[in-house]
Amino acid sequence: LVNGIVDYFEQSYELKNVKIFGPNKLGAQLEGSKTFSKSFMKRHNIPSAKFKSFNLNEVDEGIEFLKSSSPPFVLKADGLAAGKGVIISKDLESAENSFQNMLINKQFGKASKKVLIEEFLSGIEISCFIISDGENYISLPEAKDYKRIGENDTGLNTGGMGAVSPVNFYDEEFEKKVENRIIKRTIEGLKKDNIPFKGFLFIGLMNVNGDPFVIEYNVRMGDPETQVVIPRIKNDFLKVLLSCIDMDLKNTKINIDRKTTSTVILSSKGYPEKYKKGFKISGLKEIKNSIIFHAGTTEEEENILSNGGRVIACTGIGKNISESLQVSYELARKIDWEGKYYRKDIGKDLMK
Repeated sequence: LVNGIVDYFEQSYELKNVKIFGPNKLGAQLEGSKTFSKSFMKRHNIPSAKFKSFNLNEVDEGIEFLKSSSPPFVLKADGLAAGKGVIISKDLESAENSFQNMLINKQFGKASKKVLIEEFLSGIEISCFIISDGENYISLPEAKDYKRIGENDTGLNTGGMGAVSPVNFYDEEFEKKVENRIIKRTIEGLKKDNIPFKGFLFIGLMNVNGDPFVIEYNVRMGDPETQVVIPRIKNDFLKVLLSCIDMDLKNTKINIDRKTTSTVILSSKGYPEKYKKGFKISGLKEIKNSIIFHAGTTEEEENILSNGGRVIACTGIGKNISESLQVSYELARKIDWEGKYYRKDIGKDLMK
């Protein structure tokens, strides 16, 4: 999307009548560039953390800005970094080192040609999802994901180690704040800026004492959030996507299952750093009220082998969070290979 696949389809004589779901290259900049998206939020009065952006010629200015800021320090690569381009430093020295490593040593390649220094927001993270055709939108179920590799949210950031939907603190009052302060302003802002937008908008939020702040936009669904959101949608999902492409969202209603879904990610030992792959996976049989999603796997001579950092997603469905997690973890224990790792505390914070 960021590279312009939608534009390519729309401009191609052979492909222009093929239906494609997603924003064009300009709309995709909401995810493709943190500087673009943060400037968009600021322009349209969408609550978010204060920030400043720096490039390779502004390293000294960035260091001075860090010195004038208070810890913890949040550093973000401007471009796409597979969900790993955020570093939170508790002290100035490590923040300066990380900042220089990102910009000068290109820690995240092209993604860190620019680096944002952001105000740290303290709160609870949550994700909400909408489908918009640029005029209207429909809201999908919310989700909470768990990004850190270690239990109690410790260790390095990953693409995501688990997720739960619904989220108990995403009540009617909070949802209205999200809708009025964030979703509606985002849709209106896109119109004002003449940015056509068709597709998913994944809004990463921080609940700060009951008020929502935007952490980031993504122009696609998340992983592992998709694995808990989509199973709760009763509609024929293809029809929903087609109604968006055909600018008919105003006549589309989404029907959401009241059940709870949870996902536990099984990863390779060592992820998100170095890990080994090629191990035979056993126990790949779904149990009642479960769905197995393959990620980093490959098939070889009728065997399924581990082939990535995040390997399998174990999704459970239940009447409540306790029931769904029981299914997810039963599945997580049954599926096995050498070096399997998973967090054992997914969703526990929502059961208190």
